Amino acid sequence: MKEIDISSNIKGIQLSSCIMNASGVLCQTKSELKNLMKSSSGGIVTKSCTIKSRVGNLEPRYFEWKTGSINSMGLPNLGIDFYLNFLEKSNTDKPLFLSISGLSLEENYLILQKSSFSSKLSAIELNLSCPNIGENILCYDFHKISDYLDKIFHIYKKPLGIKLPPFFEDSHFRKMASILNKYPLFFVTCINSLPNGIVIDIHKETVVIKPNQGFGGIGGKMIKPFSLANIRKFYTYLRKDIPIIGCGGISSGKDVFEHILCGASAVQVGTKFMNEGISVFDRLNQEFFNLLKKKKYSSVNDFKGKLKNFNKI
Repeated sequence: MKEIDISSNIKGIQLSSCIMNASGVLCQTKSELKNLMKSSSGGIVTKSCTIKSRVGNLEPRYFEWKTGSINSMGLPNLGIDFYLNFLEKSNTDKPLFLSISGLSLEENYLILQKSSFSSKLSAIELNLSCPNIGENILCYDFHKISDYLDKIFHIYKKPLGIKLPPFFEDSHFRKMASILNKYPLFFVTCINSLPNGIVIDIHKETVVIKPNQGFGGIGGKMIKPFSLANIRKFYTYLRKDIPIIGCGGISSGKDVFEHILCGASAVQVGTKFMNEGISVFDRLNQEFFNLLKKKKYSSVNDFKGKLKNFNKI
């Protein structure tokens, strides 16, 4: 049998492991980013940043239970200058993905202009799907997102991917894919948390987080079916040269396998990373390796996107 290789390639960006962190979880401060550099993750994604630092929403703003999590963080981050300066001084062989989430087109322009001078960035992940900032998610307005991306790609020519919110209707998958297919995307990330969830403490008879009357983005194990569905739909409708990074509900090597089987080239881990810390990457890498060995696959390309339809025997 061939040697088992769990690495991946995102449009020429080589990941030693197809498993990395999701933006938003333990990737905000210098110590958190240094920990990621020492971990066995295949790449590093920063906290989604804005031009200036933000403290985010009032606490408690994150709550976790056995099968999921809810958050309304409000984009706490240390500002673009901190992340660019930190990454420029970093000493790591891992690919570095800068997540950005300006609160306006003009702010993203400024962030992209600053980022264009970086020699360390592998790519930018443009987060246009944060469920806890503003009233509306930009990606749900197909006219606005098309105009927005026209302007972004007009000024920025370096590697850039888009982090998408979850979609639920086939017509919406088709429409969004037809828009994305017009641009030189390096990847899409599917999915951000499910917006406008609410979790209740039955003993106190209250919501469990303080911001936004308790409404927040839902993540963790319970959203995996939606993550898999979004990966599969976009794998079907996107140009084949646009890789997909899967995100949502990964807690085991089996989950990693399922994301890739649906069409992802790599995966990001959020809630489980928050729960376990950087040791989660060692565990997931080993579980995924063992599963490939058991199935007699030697690399992710052996089964990526090869999900079969159900056939009654």
